[in-house]
Amino acid sequence: MSIRTANINVRIEPEIKAQAEAILGELGISASAFFNMAYRQVIRQQGIPFPMTLRRPPRSLEQMSKNEFDEMMARGLSQGKSGDVIPCEEAFDKLLHRS
Repeated sequence: MSIRTANINVRIEPEIKAQAEAILGELGISASAFFNMAYRQVIRQQGIPFPMTLRRPPRSLEQMSKNEFDEMMARGLSQGKSGDVIPCEEAFDKLLHRS
């Protein structure tokens, strides 16, 4: 008994394709298997299986109300006291999009 399949055609930049397929190859996953997994996750999650958000630039002090600033500072103090922190090198990597 043969399994029926359907084809999809995708246009993608060659360098992006090469980089992604190199990583998938290291994982032992074909592009076809990856798309199968991705589509199954779309079905399972009933949507895109990862956050789809726009990066917003941080607001300056002048753009915040006193309450907003105080809430932000209180959140940071609470995180510091609870140990919910990351090393500064990791924070800078995230800020500079190096990770």
